[in-house]
Amino acid sequence: MTTPTPLPASIPASLATLTASEITANRAILQREGLAGPGVHFSYVGLVEPDKRPLITEGSADRRVRSMLVDMATNESWDVVVSPAENRIVASRRLDHAVDGQVPVVIEEFHLVEEVIHRNPEWLAAMARRGLTDISKLKVNPLSAGALSDAETGRRVQRCFTFVMDSPDDLGWAHPVDGVTVTIDVVTREVLAVVDHVDLPVPLESGNFHLESWRGADRQGLKPIEITQPQGPSFTIGEDGALSWLGWNLQVGFDQREGLVFHNITIDDDGIARPVIYRASIAEMMVPYGDPSPQRWFQNFFDCGEYLLGGYANSLELGCDCVGDITYLDAVVAGNDGAPHVIPQAICIHEEDTGILWKHTDNWNGSSISRRNRRLVVSFFVTVGNYDYGFYWYFSLDGTIEFEVKATGVVFTSAYPGAGYRFASELAPGLGAPYHQHLFSARLDMMVDGLGNSVDELEAALVPRGPENPTGTGFTQLVTRLTTESEAQRLADNSRNRSWLISNPSVQNRLGSDVGWVLLPEGKPVLLADADSDIHKRATFSTKHLWVTEYEPTELYPAGDFVNLHPGGAGLPAWTSADRNVEDADIVLWHTFGLTHFPRIEDWPIMPVDTCGFVLKPHGFFGRNPAMDIPESVSDHCAPGMDHSGHGAHADHGDHGEHDMHMNVGH
Repeated sequence: MTTPTPLPASIPASLATLTASEITANRAILQREGLAGPGVHFSYVGLVEPDKRPLITEGSADRRVRSMLVDMATNESWDVVVSPAENRIVASRRLDHAVDGQVPVVIEEFHLVEEVIHRNPEWLAAMARRGLTDISKLKVNPLSAGALSDAETGRRVQRCFTFVMDSPDDLGWAHPVDGVTVTIDVVTREVLAVVDHVDLPVPLESGNFHLESWRGADRQGLKPIEITQPQGPSFTIGEDGALSWLGWNLQVGFDQREGLVFHNITIDDDGIARPVIYRASIAEMMVPYGDPSPQRWFQNFFDCGEYLLGGYANSLELGCDCVGDITYLDAVVAGNDGAPHVIPQAICIHEEDTGILWKHTDNWNGSSISRRNRRLVVSFFVTVGNYDYGFYWYFSLDGTIEFEVKATGVVFTSAYPGAGYRFASELAPGLGAPYHQHLFSARLDMMVDGLGNSVDELEAALVPRGPENPTGTGFTQLVTRLTTESEAQRLADNSRNRSWLISNPSVQNRLGSDVGWVLLPEGKPVLLADADSDIHKRATFSTKHLWVTEYEPTELYPAGDFVNLHPGGAGLPAWTSADRNVEDADIVLWHTFGLTHFPRIEDWPIMPVDTCGFVLKPHGFFGRNPAMDIPESVSDHCAPGMDHSGHGAHADHGDHGEHDMHMNVGH
């Protein structure tokens, strides 16, 4: 086999998560240069990752910080890059809102809308018509506005719904005041429109699952499950987020927009650290709603691009959110004032048993051997409005990489118009939940044994009956090379077992084939919206399960940099119009996956976890099963089989080094 080129050991320092001192320095420079004056909010602050090609060659690069700024008094917005080490602004650009869109939503916008709307005569009159006169019980829910009308172009707009909270402890989502939508300019603080489309009764039944008195008695007979690792975990954490576990090596980072970001994912093969993925993240998440009624047609939320998902990470609790021998990492992000903000215990790292790794009882030679599998789990949880999402990355002993979203929380509610309504479910008397999707885009900057990678589409195919297949039982696998960006825009097809193989034509395995990894999609629906709709234009990335692009360091987000109030066409559709070569090239995979949710009665008042994700597996990368060296399990509950070759030693969990993301260990 051709030997892959190892990555320079110095790279991680250039890619580590921003430190509190860098965030502080960035703020000071922007204040000194007059870009961060009174009224200016830092919408986003993040690391500008250097071009990987010179970085791989040189091993280090200048650390730069990108800030997206908005002046909430004037609506001026800026995209600025700073070099803290050089104490200067490297680049700055004022946004043209009609063309560029707006920077992501800032916290002040959530707070001011209720104050303004509570004073608006049209809204007050709409509430009075429904008998709602106690304003203190009326909560206004601000939402990103989606597409803008001609009259709204250039404005910074939110569209708002109203919910009733009968008491401070009440779950307001149980009582939507449906049929009334308010549009507000959050800069001028003007109410632009009040649409009172239909008068539907406010659902009365409570949904206060968070109150012990509402839930009733606990289920009896639940016995404890204790997970212990007396010798500690099998992984080590070092400086700059370097994580090592049983042959896997990767760098853990965190971004205010994407959340978890991984760099330099490699796997050991006979003492050689072989590259698999240079960078992996969930670059966008979009929730389109399928109710086209006049009061809610605009409901299409980009949780990364509009709301900066990573900044809403939860502080996780031992024994509740994570169970076992847990290592926590704090995340450092910037607040809207540009100062560093620590989210304690935002990232959870642990191992978990996942059942059988491999097993066989042989009737001929009498052997009976099995090995148990385990995986390394790196995760975080966010709350974005009504929904909660867990993002779980799994790395297994056999080389499998898996990503899983766990969606829970409270579904977005509406009033239910009546039996037979085509766009929503009824969850409780008079309470509806519009049909919707949760669509995610994974950005996978592939590096399978080097930068020159290609993608083949694999699918099952029947072989016509004939001389080659006289019995009609033959089937085969079709392999189609995707050579350009236009060819590499693909839909999954489970009826054909369609998958995508990422290979390196310069590195062959011991049988002479190109080494590779295969992406196995779940194949659930992509965006269910008309091709001429506003959301199709703004979220074109979500219309295909697979896109492949030639690597370009500025192409980071599939719907573009500025998603908030953008007219559409940015990101993947714009980049791929160049139709660049993606064969034996430095490529990035963009994989769309997600849930199509027709809410059930059982999803109320809080939704049990629903999941979606994808899997990456080695495909001709190794010379044989890479998990043959896993020792027998040694446990009071596990009797050894007929393999008496000896027991492997438990891995030493080592020392946990200091790094930029503060670590807490819980047992």
